[in-house]
Amino acid sequence: MLSRLADALVPAVGRLTVTTGAGADFAPGSIIAANHTSLADPAVVLAALRRLGVEPVVMATAGLWRVPLLGRALTREGHIPVHRGDRRAAGALDEAAAALARGRLVLIYGEGRLPRRPDAAEAAPEPFRSGLSRLADRTGAPIIPLGQAGARRITSGSRAKQLAGALTAPLRRPGLHVHVGAPVLLAGEPSDRTERAHAAVTAAWRTAAGHLGEPGPPATGVPPVPRRGLAGSRRRERGTVPPGR
Repeated sequence: MLSRLADALVPAVGRLTVTTGAGADFAPGSIIAANHTSLADPAVVLAALRRLGVEPVVMATAGLWRVPLLGRALTREGHIPVHRGDRRAAGALDEAAAALARGRLVLIYGEGRLPRRPDAAEAAPEPFRSGLSRLADRTGAPIIPLGQAGARRITSGSRAKQLAGALTAPLRRPGLHVHVGAPVLLAGEPSDRTERAHAAVTAAWRTAAGHLGEPGPPATGVPPVPRRGLAGSRRRERGTVPPGR
């Protein structure tokens, strides 16, 4: 339901395009790691992934489960609440590991929070927390880096600015872009694993931002996982560009 809703709503507030890099692969049991910039970007990411034939389990702040109707839908669809600063926080990784073992793809935001910047400009992902690397280390799952750009053009800044942005977005229809990179395997010390994941997502973000005329993509220095084919994707969906193009 969330993916279908996002796919229906996002085109009304922005112009979404999606690209995939050479070697992009949505193998079952993979972790999708995305950068987090705006309250709008989960919808943007879910809409983009649905165009690629992917409907992931989402790890999200537990506060969303308190929203009437939404909370029930999140529970029914198997999404995972993250209770930050609570003894229940570790349980989120248990649920995510179980979902990966069942062959689901799990979407996680490595930063774990929104940036506190008041402007709508693009900026590289903030430092990642350890949860992403711990989940990858525990399960052996590859990381699929996903970069999104443009969501802050829908909502960013103070509550008043966010409301104004959301209300005017259907008229402005800002450009939005999502880029999916090749999977990477995390190895080494915990801090090295976290840095490797951060570098891969940052590279994907730079590619996405480049499509909107923002900073271009540099060399990543992150070797990918050998390609196994894009499981279940529909590359010819609207706004989607095949790998390497």
